This record gives sequence, C-alpha cells and structure tokens, in this order.
Amino acid sequence: MAAPLAPPSAATSGHTRDRALWGAVMLAPYVLVFAVMVVYPVAYGLWIGLDLNAYRRLFADPIFLRTVLNTIIFVFVAVNLKFLIALALSGFFVAQRAWVRFVLVLFILPWAVPSIPTILSFRVMLNPETGMVNSQLFQWFGIVEGPGWLTDPTLAFLCSIMVHIWKSLPFWTLILVTGRLAIAQDLYEAASVDGASRWQQFRFITWPSLATLYVTSTMLSMIWTLGDFNSVYLLTGGGPGDLNHVLATLGIRYMRNNALDLGIASIIVAMPLILPMVYFMVKRLSKGADA
Repeated sequence: MAAPLAPPSAATSGHTRDRALWGAVMLAPYVLVFAVMVVYPVAYGLWIGLDLNAYRRLFADPIFLRTVLNTIIFVFVAVNLKFLIALALSGFFVAQRAWVRFVLVLFILPWAVPSIPTILSFRVMLNPETGMVNSQLFQWFGIVEGPGWLTDPTLAFLCSIMVHIWKSLPFWTLILVTGRLAIAQDLYEAASVDGASRWQQFRFITWPSLATLYVTSTMLSMIWTLGDFNSVYLLTGGGPGDLNHVLATLGIRYMRNNALDLGIASIIVAMPLILPMVYFMVKRLSKGADA
C-alpha cells in the first residue's frame, strides 16, 4: 500500500506565494497600459455615445445616410470582386514553374509595402490636371483632357474600390493558393484519367475543397473592409464634397468639425454591421476546430 502524500511544507507554500506575488508585480504594468490605452478610451467613447441627441442629429445628416449606402456598396463590390479575382489568380500561381514564382513575388509587393506611400502615389497619379494617367498615358491615345478621376464622385468612389482591391488582393490570393496546395494531387490525376475537363476538376474537386476556406475568408475580409480607412481617406479624403465617405472615415469628418459626439455615434452605429459577422465567423471557426 502506497504511503500517503506528505502535506506541503511551510517553505514550499511561502515559495509559491512569493512566485504569485512577483508574477502579479510583473503583470501590473501591462494591466495598467491595457486599462489606460484600451479600457479607458472605449469606456469614454461609449459614455459619449449615450447622448441620444447625437444620434438624432446623425440620422438627420444626409451625409450619414449617403455614407451608409456607400459602405454597403463598397463592402459588397470590393469583397466579392476581390475574391473572384483571387480565386482565378490562385489557379495561376499554384503552377510549379520558376517564372510563376517570380511573378508571385512581384504580385505580393502591393500588400507588403506600407499603405500610406502607395495610396498617396495613386492620388498623385490620378490627379486630373497633373497626374501621370491624364497628362501622359491618355495623351498617347490623343485624348487631351482625361476623366476627373478624383473630382467626379462616381469615379472617385470606383477608384477607392480599385485601390482597396489592389492593396489587399495579394494576401487573399495567397490564402487561396495555400488552400489549393493542400488538395491531394492524386484526385486531379484520377480525374484526368477519367477524362474530366479542367472545369469539371474545378467544380468537383477544387471548389468543394476550397468552399469552407473561401466563405470564412470572405467573412473576415468583410470585417476588415468595413474598417478600411486608408483606401478611402488617403485617396479622396471622402470627397469630392464629402460624398464618398464610408463609416470608417465619417468619424474623422465630424471630429474635424468639432463634433466629437457625432464622430463617436457614427462609429457606434457600425457595430450592428460588424458584430453579427464577428459572431458568425467565430462560430464557424469553432465548428472547424471541433471537427
């Protein structure tokens, strides 16, 4: 019969308490920084957002109503177009050729470089008067006066979508390339032996294998696109005439006009759009982990 375990000595208990104490001391600065940098700003913003009069003024502002519509269009068009292009390009970049790998490295550069200089370079190039696109490229085709890329509201909004896609497309293409590489090549070899066309291989092998990754990535991209500030603000500043703001940039407009309460309210009203997507994405990832 095994001897009963001896109770811990006083020295051992004291050592454990000392370790717990020093652990709390070492952790305290991080807790303080978290409280000051995260908890306090969020709590202060929510406290300001309790002003119901701010929401009445916000909903009465025609710029806000246009911004909500802009945000819905921006997210729907940018995310879906981006993933359709990424899905097509992933089939190209999965090819095991040296020159394809070289092109892939160049393709990744827009995502790898910082956003501010790259998007501002687009702003310079698309300037209707002095930009390279109108002053040089269009003149090659005999067009004296090019479009007002950043002065026409519709063109400016489309340019913002284009810049967002250009900036984030390489990342999502790499995600789908990784998904394609995880598919067993034996399936494609067997399908080729059975005479399946490339479309049939994509329909019955590639897409079923990528569907879960595609949907999950799309939901995550929607969350990130809702919070995309740089593509719109750095390119157009929400203009011309404040007609191209999205919810991620509208708060800056109000804050520049000394309306902090409206700026906070415009951020809080975006929560009903973001939280359901976060919930469904986390639930979907939890199911995948359980499987």
